[in-house]
Amino acid sequence: MEERLQKLIAEAGVASRRKAEELITAGRVKVNGQVVTELGTKASRGDLIEVDGKPIRREEKVYFLLNKPKKTVCTVSDEKGRDTVLSYMPDVKERIFPVGRLDYDTTGCLIMTNDGDFANLMMHPRSHVPKVYEAAIDGILLPDEIAALRKGIPLEEGMTLPASIHIISVNEKKMKTIFSIMIYEGRNREIKRMMEYFHHSVTRLERKKYGFLDCQGLRQGEYRRLRRYEIRQLIQMAETGRISVDG
Repeated sequence: MEERLQKLIAEAGVASRRKAEELITAGRVKVNGQVVTELGTKASRGDLIEVDGKPIRREEKVYFLLNKPKKTVCTVSDEKGRDTVLSYMPDVKERIFPVGRLDYDTTGCLIMTNDGDFANLMMHPRSHVPKVYEAAIDGILLPDEIAALRKGIPLEEGMTLPASIHIISVNEKKMKTIFSIMIYEGRNREIKRMMEYFHHSVTRLERKKYGFLDCQGLRQGEYRRLRRYEIRQLIQMAETGRISVDG
């Protein structure tokens, strides 16, 4: 049920209705990220309403680990009608969103939360939270290519950080390689672009670990709530690169 925006702001205790009207006309109110200046605007209680950049109602911070399936987009909605990661979490009432993105055809560990500060910390370029992927490619990953990946290779926006690589299997007859790779950045399509640099195409990609988290026990499309000590460890890893051992 939608109600007038100034009524919702007043009921949240932020300001009187009259003051709320002034906040709206001054452009200090956003609904779902969009600035609203018209007094007749309506919103629902499930919308994200912000005054001066701060939500008018504080939700409990929630954190989940989802085993993302293939053919799923890492957005909260999709104009093409494709399944989103939220399609697999219908019971979660909070306004959650993915921490970073996995490609449409990439599977594996994905953190979902409504904590913007936590998400920004995890994705910050200086955080270097390690992520482990298992990849299958067309072609043989040669020793000099492996050595280059371990040193860093040039992409359009600059050199990659050194990656850790372990070859799982090589099929010379079918010209296929399966390997595990650990990277410390969150660039768009990073592994696929790293392989494209060597003229290899990725045929399968799964994120096996995010930091120390893995999807063991979760089938694709299943999720679980993160434990408090896991959240603390992720924050510590992002801030210092170390993991505490207390549980």
